Amino acid sequence: MPNARPTGLPVPPPAAERYRARLLRYANRLTSGDLHRAEDIVQETMLRAWLTDLDAHDENHRIAWLLRVARNLAVDAHRRDRAVPVGALPDDMLHRPDDAGDLADTVVDRQVVRRALARLSPEHREVLFHVHLHDRTRAEAARAIGVPQGTVKSRNHYALEAMRREIPAA
Repeated sequence: MPNARPTGLPVPPPAAERYRARLLRYANRLTSGDLHRAEDIVQETMLRAWLTDLDAHDENHRIAWLLRVARNLAVDAHRRDRAVPVGALPDDMLHRPDDAGDLADTVVDRQVVRRALARLSPEHREVLFHVHLHDRTRAEAARAIGVPQGTVKSRNHYALEAMRREIPAA
C-alpha cells in the first residue's frame, strides 16, 4: 500500500477543518443567530469538503469554496422553511368570497405590517396588541400590562404614529 501510514502516527485533519470556527461564525450570521441550524450547515459543509479533495487547492480557493457551500446550504434551508406543501391551505383560504381581494395583495400587506411592527419597541407592540387586537379599553389594557392608563394612551399614540411613518399611504 503506497499511501499507508505507519501505525501509531496521528492522522492530520483535513485542511478544511482549520476553518471550522470561521465557518461557524459565518453560518451563524446567515441563520440570524440560530446556532443549531448553523452547526448543521457547518457539518454538511465539512462533509462536502471531505468528499471533495480540497487539500489539492490553495488556501484562498479552499475558504472561498467553503463559504460558498455554506451560503448555498443556508439559502436552501431558508427556502425549505418557507415552502408551503401543496394542499396545505387553510379552509378559509379555499373558500374566499369574491370581494375578498387579491390573495397576493393580502400577503404583501401582512408582510408590510409585520415589518413595521418589528421596528416598534416591545412596549409599543404590547399596547397595540391589547388595545387594537384584543379591543380592550385603555383601563383594561393598563390592568393587563400593569402600567397607568396615561402610559397606555401615550404608548398607543406613539406606536400608531410610528406605524404611520413606516407604512406609506396607499
